[in-house]
Amino acid sequence: MQTLDFELDRDFVELNQLLKLAGLCDSGGAGKQLVASGAVRVDGRPEDRKTAKIRAGQVVRVGDVEIRVVAAA
Repeated sequence: MQTLDFELDRDFVELNQLLKLAGLCDSGGAGKQLVASGAVRVDGRPEDRKTAKIRAGQVVRVGDVEIRVVAAA
């Protein structure tokens, strides 16, 4: 499994934008499609809200890639 640390510099990031910023898709629209496909889990649970607010401390998983969201220093 590949693990990425995403440094969050604000209160939250929308799920579809996180997928784009982490390099898992080319655009926010592609991120929405990825979420709609049922391939995304947040904190171990399936997530179908394309613009779910992801905050520091949460873990997003897509396939064999895990994104750990950490607060900016």
